[in-house]
Amino acid sequence: MAMINSEPEVTREYFLNLGPQHPSTHGVLRVLLKLDGEYIVEADPIIGYGHRGHEKMAENRTYKQFMPNPSRVDYLSGFIYNHGYVLAVEKLMGLEVPERAKYIRVICSELNRISSHLLWFGTFLMDLGAFTPFLYCFDDREVILDLLDSITGSRLTYCYCRIGGVAKDIDDQFIEGTLSFIKRLRSRWTDYHNLVTKNVIFIHRVKNIGLITKDIALKYGVTGPNLRGCGVPYDIRKAEPYEIYDELDFEIPVGEKGDIWDRYMVRLNEMEQSCRIIEQAIKKLPRGPIKASGVPVKIAPPKGEVYFPFESARGEAAFYIVSDGTEYPYRIRIRVPSFSNLQALIEVLPGTLVADTIAILGSIDIVVPEIDR
Repeated sequence: MAMINSEPEVTREYFLNLGPQHPSTHGVLRVLLKLDGEYIVEADPIIGYGHRGHEKMAENRTYKQFMPNPSRVDYLSGFIYNHGYVLAVEKLMGLEVPERAKYIRVICSELNRISSHLLWFGTFLMDLGAFTPFLYCFDDREVILDLLDSITGSRLTYCYCRIGGVAKDIDDQFIEGTLSFIKRLRSRWTDYHNLVTKNVIFIHRVKNIGLITKDIALKYGVTGPNLRGCGVPYDIRKAEPYEIYDELDFEIPVGEKGDIWDRYMVRLNEMEQSCRIIEQAIKKLPRGPIKASGVPVKIAPPKGEVYFPFESARGEAAFYIVSDGTEYPYRIRIRVPSFSNLQALIEVLPGTLVADTIAILGSIDIVVPEIDR
């Protein structure tokens, strides 16, 4: 009988580039994956392909000239970043803003938050192969863009807030349109849950996948829905309230395990909380001026420094500004949530399947230009 020469199977590890041109990265992000078969052994997020130098540009522009830049750091939270920047400058100047302006800013920021979450919802599901939710989300999001366009003149990168107030008052048409949109969005929850939340294929793709534990989240400085998804009820609007958030009643949605499912549910529930915030702000909207009096034409804060954190759609963002007493900032440093959130993938991806990488990455909801600012 002939002897069969049997040799042990050799497992060979190899590398796979995800990006920087892969459509699911939603930007020029490269993730270098080390694989053992279909399983990820190591993951190395590589950034810097779209660096634009916003922080360096700040040193060569006056405080007013830099106003259009913040909304281009995270273009999906453009209004919120515009809002956060003027709050930081106002704190540096010790400037008090009229109450009506505060309410208007919060209403628009929360509309922007819903807009961002809707875009995430639609594109995340499209990454997983579902096309219909994308059309539903963009149909709803279009209403928000029309509303914000009516008062800001922009649909994506906003420069509506001013140091000391806002550029233009809102009218009854904007208020009625906003309340009508909230009513419309609430009528859509059933559709979204039937299409996605109750879909057995979706459930199997996201439950117990891509766990960001509390320890990992705190280790890497993860914030926003990704932190709240693992059960930590941390939200700047509650932890360090600014504007009128401490006067409004809203909840902080949290998850349990920190898997994709929890992150999905947190963002879905956050949209409803934003609706609550907007309704209360409209109901309490005071009359009065929309700009502070006596704001100088040339903004030149006194010497000093300020760190101002605020809650963007992706988590804790902040402006650190150093003033030398001139109308040009000596230094502006921006803390962006996507950078810290992305780094958690180093520990989250190993041990998972390549097929789940797109789902995990999509659930983090990063904006690459925010990282490569």
